[in-house]
Amino acid sequence: MEAKNFAIWDYVVFAALFLVSSGIGVFFAIKERKKATSREFLVGGRQMSFGPVALSLTASFMSAVTVLGTPSEVYRFGASFIIFFIAYLFVIILTSELFLPVFYRSGITSTYEYLQLRFNKPVRYAATVIYIVQTILYTGVVVYAPALALNQVTGFDLWGSVFATGIVCTFYCTLGGLKAVVWTDAFQMVVMFVGFLTVLIQGSTHAGGFHNVLEQSTNGSRLHIFDFDVDPLRRHTFWTITVGGTFTWLGIYGVNQSTIQRCISCKTEKHAKLALYFNLLGLWIILVCAVFSGLIMYSHFKDCDPWTSGIISAPDQLMPYFVMEIFATMPGLPGLFVACAFSGTLSTVAASINALATVTFEDFVKSCFPHLSDKLSTWISKGLCLLFGVLCTTMAVVASVLGGVVQAALSIHGMCGGPMLGLFSLGIVFPFVNWKGALGGLLTGIILSFWVAIGAFVYPAPDSKTWPLPLSTDQCIKSNVTATGSPVLSSRPAIADTWYSISYLYYSAVGCLGCIAAGVIISLITGRQRGEDIQPLLIRPVCNLFCFWSKKYKTLCWCGVQHDSGTEQENLENGSAWKQGAESVLQNGLRKESLVHVPGYDPKDKSYNNMAFEITHF
Repeated sequence: MEAKNFAIWDYVVFAALFLVSSGIGVFFAIKERKKATSREFLVGGRQMSFGPVALSLTASFMSAVTVLGTPSEVYRFGASFIIFFIAYLFVIILTSELFLPVFYRSGITSTYEYLQLRFNKPVRYAATVIYIVQTILYTGVVVYAPALALNQVTGFDLWGSVFATGIVCTFYCTLGGLKAVVWTDAFQMVVMFVGFLTVLIQGSTHAGGFHNVLEQSTNGSRLHIFDFDVDPLRRHTFWTITVGGTFTWLGIYGVNQSTIQRCISCKTEKHAKLALYFNLLGLWIILVCAVFSGLIMYSHFKDCDPWTSGIISAPDQLMPYFVMEIFATMPGLPGLFVACAFSGTLSTVAASINALATVTFEDFVKSCFPHLSDKLSTWISKGLCLLFGVLCTTMAVVASVLGGVVQAALSIHGMCGGPMLGLFSLGIVFPFVNWKGALGGLLTGIILSFWVAIGAFVYPAPDSKTWPLPLSTDQCIKSNVTATGSPVLSSRPAIADTWYSISYLYYSAVGCLGCIAAGVIISLITGRQRGEDIQPLLIRPVCNLFCFWSKKYKTLCWCGVQHDSGTEQENLENGSAWKQGAESVLQNGLRKESLVHVPGYDPKDKSYNNMAFEITHF
């Protein structure tokens, strides 16, 4: 198709996004220049409040993948995507009540420090390497997505757009550190919401009102949301989204360095939890906006689908093409939408760069050079931000061959995030698992998830499981474009129609459950970890939920971990051990060589705070 061009006001709106984002980086570079420590640069001095952190979390994971990909998914496959509403709820509850307390109270900067405290260094280093590879791949996808949008609507050079994105992100991340990233994310979250809002208002006006949108979507089967088919090969059903989506997003939220780094930058644990729960509201709002944008887009194109008619070449171009259609006579608003897409990308890329710099510095640089000065540590951290900015930008080339941006992004998270989720679950929930089980489980999970994902890439699932809902081209202007049917599948192994055809949302579940099963079995074979050697701070008493009636069974499930202090026993008797019973245990702290002070507990605020952190180098 011939690209439509920006008007001058579109360029003004779009350029303003980059200028404000860069300006925030410069502001914090100047403001914080006298606090030149790696701790201040990487985790904001651990004194952030929940508001900007909540906005930052939402902006980081509601990237251009959501802005461009989710409306396209709804347009082609229906509004079942709204079921992620349930998955997000489970994810946030589990993150804030299971994983966050362990990470926050142990005073770590990199989540992978936990793995050394719980297991040993090889487990920590293996997990760090996997995280770095996962994040670079994922960031490549979210850099490519808005560049595609800009190329579609303005004719800008695709790769020029990619590098412009990478340069701006790297600039403000390198200058201002985590504080710049968080406050820039908060600004970009507002831009994303306003961009979606303009599309919703103008699109529904074009469709003759919102009731017309719902009526036409119903007639086109787009509002058939709840499909309770348990077939795991179906792309999107109630079960694949609630179960598979929970595993996938829990890998993104529960144990992801980018998320946890923001949470532990909060001044108290209460603020960290509030950030997660307010972020949940943001996730829901953006999800609803994206789903209704897809329905409005279907209402607009119901008689002439630009994808199957050949007007556009990829489904991810649907949203920008739709925007240029409805805002054709309104200069400035196409620029606002592209700014909306780029806001998601800038926030995600900056978060990834900062997280990559943090884990590399904490897990590798400090381990090799434990006595670096504060000034040198800060410069090394900035150098790492610059390095990973370049790597993430160049990885966008790979994203151009991965297919739809939503499936590509969630597949990458599933392949790597699932086994990582399984590894941290082994450490936090299963006290008897030893380092051999952890390492063996991680390797098993990675093999299983990569096996199914690569197999699905080589042998795509049958059309009967993934073919979109009917799309019409009856009222399209006839062109010389030749209609293409579904690809003819040549010789396929039997496994291609079963194992390789599993829904991409289950990749994370496969990796996670495979990791946990292998880790438990290997630990039982090689000899269980002695509970006396594990600090209670590193374990979360999930068993107390299921054994609340019996002190004997609770003690048995703790596998020898010293949890029977007086205060905890009182909490256990009250049946509130899940949220409160572990707090007295946590006062035992880590070994002296790990922590000098455990995070302080404020009885007035009923929350742990970061004021008592004083971590020694490993």
